[in-house]
Amino acid sequence: MASLKTETVLNHSTRVILKGKKQNVEVPATCCGTWSWGEKRPWGYTEERDLPGIKEVWNLLNKEKIGFYDGAEGYGPLENERIIGKLLKDMTEEEKGEVIIATKWLPFPIFPGRLWPVGIVGALKKSLERLGVKQVDLYQVHIPVFLFYGIEGIAKGLAECVELGLTKTVGVSNYNEEQMVKMYDELKKYGVPLASNQIEYNLLRTVPEKSGLLAACHERDIVPLAYSPLAQGRLTGKYNSKNLPTGRRMYGNQPWEIIDPLLEAMKEIAEKRAVPVSAVALNWVMCKGAIPLGGARNGKQAGENSKALGFRLTNEEVERLDGLSVEGNTLPIVQAG
Repeated sequence: MASLKTETVLNHSTRVILKGKKQNVEVPATCCGTWSWGEKRPWGYTEERDLPGIKEVWNLLNKEKIGFYDGAEGYGPLENERIIGKLLKDMTEEEKGEVIIATKWLPFPIFPGRLWPVGIVGALKKSLERLGVKQVDLYQVHIPVFLFYGIEGIAKGLAECVELGLTKTVGVSNYNEEQMVKMYDELKKYGVPLASNQIEYNLLRTVPEKSGLLAACHERDIVPLAYSPLAQGRLTGKYNSKNLPTGRRMYGNQPWEIIDPLLEAMKEIAEKRAVPVSAVALNWVMCKGAIPLGGARNGKQAGENSKALGFRLTNEEVERLDGLSVEGNTLPIVQAG
């Protein structure tokens, strides 16, 4: 079993442990972020146009034995889990056993599509219905909002989800170090490990590294899951100051006079290694000890992302990219860490 804090090459067979009370979950060193699956804003999802591409992603990653997917009830909303449920429905039980599913709970008593408060356990049961499964591998708290539920109450609810066998492991998302450590300590009272913290982390937002959050995760065997590792497409090489991305892209929103020099260095490294630029961005995240959640809407994107496995940036290459990276922004309400 590989540690994320390693200088060895991470490949398709590498597995990282998400710690659980009753059982651990072994996951690949990369994960597919599925925010765009069913989300109309900002991704403009339509089933007719996008579902065929999503099926390409699903088939390719499962064939390569790296079928680890991160979704959420809030994506769509609700439609994301329904799509994953449809994809799972077409698989044999043996095939389903090789797919790793993570989803997230929004900490609100009432959510669009529900007529009454259902609590954490009730919300997970609803997610399981949409997914068509009896248990998920990882259940996460989506954002650090405590207006309706405090950390103590959330920890109790997550522990109950584990005891009921509804999820194997539990995690948080967007938590800063203080919030994460408090959740870690609260869950410990129930004998439940905090398996992960999902945070925005990329070359255009190194806040988690600079703040000490990343180190705090490693100290406690909490796996950092890095969402938006490609800064919503800005780090793929597809865009630059003369070819700007369209739509509302909140994450990684930095001036292009900062991004362009970084992209030039990434392209040089990518050409030397004969990999896509996106693979360099994802590999940098892995070199820092986090699992990147690269989004993909078609087989081409998924294939490019999977090429982040099988090589490791040299320390000199990492340092070069570090020198061109920026601390980045933290969005109010949504993010703390």
